[in-house]
Amino acid sequence: MSKVLRACAAALLAASAVLGVPAVASAAVAPSPSPSGPLYGCLGDTDEYGAPLPCDLTVTLLQPVCDNDVPKLSYAVDAKGTPNTTVTITWVNPSGASVVQSGLPLTGTVLWPGAVVGPDGKGADWPGWTQLADGSWVEGDEFDWVRPSVTVNFAVNPEATMSVGYPPSSPQCLTNPGGSEVLAAPVSNQVLSATGSEAGPLLWIGGALLVVGAGVVTVVTIQRRRHEAA
Repeated sequence: MSKVLRACAAALLAASAVLGVPAVASAAVAPSPSPSGPLYGCLGDTDEYGAPLPCDLTVTLLQPVCDNDVPKLSYAVDAKGTPNTTVTITWVNPSGASVVQSGLPLTGTVLWPGAVVGPDGKGADWPGWTQLADGSWVEGDEFDWVRPSVTVNFAVNPEATMSVGYPPSSPQCLTNPGGSEVLAAPVSNQVLSATGSEAGPLLWIGGALLVVGAGVVTVVTIQRRRHEAA
């Protein structure tokens, strides 16, 4: 190192000592990592006595509603022991793919799975119903599993699971297609078989009564003719 460089270094050290600045001449200092902690789950904190703090989720509101002919679910959850401020709602399908609605506020209203809102803001399609090409409706679609009740999981996390019923229709608000365009459900083969088995004995009894009646009429007619001949 030259005398000039030595002099510059000595001057830098002297200035640092006077100003109280660390004598580090690095080009860049990496930022310290952010505090580590759970992003989804309980904090695991304890109180001043070392006892674990509560970590649970309470569903304080779970109300099926009908809004402008649209089935919805109003909810509110109270979470303790977690840093999360949003909830994930999972509509549990016991035999297929579930419906997940994530990033929701802790209080709100969500659309029922399978419900469709039309351009006018009114219900245009409902879970468990299918509209045919002629505009009529029949029961049955891929959302049959959300009626008449469905299991709903709320995860903040912690989490809670509840069962809720599909909102019923009323004259003021429909949660099913209404009017004459709704087709009657087809009669099952079991009903037809049961009807046929019960109709057989009735037909036999009716036929027997007709035979007996005809015989009585014949006997009366013969006796009347004999009396007139005598």
